[in-house]
Amino acid sequence: MKKTSTRLADGRELIYYDLRDDTVRDAVDRRPLERTVTTSEIRRDPLLGDAVAVASHRQGRTYHPPADECPLCPSRGERLSEIPDASYDVVVFENRFPSLAGDSGRCEVVCFTSDHHASFADLSEEQARLVLDAWTDRTAELSHLPSVEQVFCFENRGAEIGVTLGHPHGQIYAYPFTTPRTALMLRSLAAHKEATGGENLFDAVVERERAGERVVLEGEHWVAFVPYAAHWPYEVHLYPKRRVPDLLGLDEAARTEFPQVYLELLRRFDRIFGEGEPPTPYIAAWHQAPFGTLEEFDGVGRDDFALHLELFTIRRTSGKLKFLAGSESGMSVFINDVPPERAAERLREVAS
Repeated sequence: MKKTSTRLADGRELIYYDLRDDTVRDAVDRRPLERTVTTSEIRRDPLLGDAVAVASHRQGRTYHPPADECPLCPSRGERLSEIPDASYDVVVFENRFPSLAGDSGRCEVVCFTSDHHASFADLSEEQARLVLDAWTDRTAELSHLPSVEQVFCFENRGAEIGVTLGHPHGQIYAYPFTTPRTALMLRSLAAHKEATGGENLFDAVVERERAGERVVLEGEHWVAFVPYAAHWPYEVHLYPKRRVPDLLGLDEAARTEFPQVYLELLRRFDRIFGEGEPPTPYIAAWHQAPFGTLEEFDGVGRDDFALHLELFTIRRTSGKLKFLAGSESGMSVFINDVPPERAAERLREVAS
């Protein structure tokens, strides 16, 4: 992998990740852009104890442009985009309309391929490995920023999810705090460790699932399963078998096998609802240990956390979506229409 860092016309950082070491990236952003101005701030909810990012400048972000005006495609001729070069393998750049900025963190865009009409599932194993390497590199770099406590790599796919740009891409949020979802995991981890005399909750969950009926697929270094209490109609958790706290902890064997397992999972998701159905909308979310202090979680350290990816769709059956209505949105109590055992069975049935 070759990494080349440059700057866009408004000063934002852009990084090329290339498969070939002899690739030269010297294209200049020719757009007449002014410096980006953001209004992002973090507000704490005193009753729930969580945080909300208020970012009114995002109202003006690009919204469903036609394919020939996509800002994530390469620049060609006089058609100028966020990527100055005429081609690329993987590109990461600072979001022009970030939810988090400055002392409130940082937001980046990850373009998986220059092919506008592809998806992550269309990538080769070599390309998918390059994305993994980019995620890992950005996690390492962002973790050193003084305002960053947790790094979240994710992909939103599909208009049903709320995606406003059709080009295959994901995002990275670098939060200035430990997110509420992660804090819940850490509290459960600490409570289980104390109650069992030191047992790791993540290890116990993975061991139980591997012995059960909800495993979707398993490799030498990774295992994917539908969790016992899945929140979403089709939800898969992907864990490395050797527990590590973050992407930086993966060894070469796990990195090599990841593209094989993950690409197969994504392709199965596209086959869940049968032939002729539009591509399955999904969210793919990496859970990594925070880089800040964990003193509030008694007896738990970073190495107790288990890196894992959660992949889920909001489509519950052909032509029908799972909406977060009263119970989910009002009380945070999910109601799942698809038994996790049946979801796992279906995902095994559509193996390639």
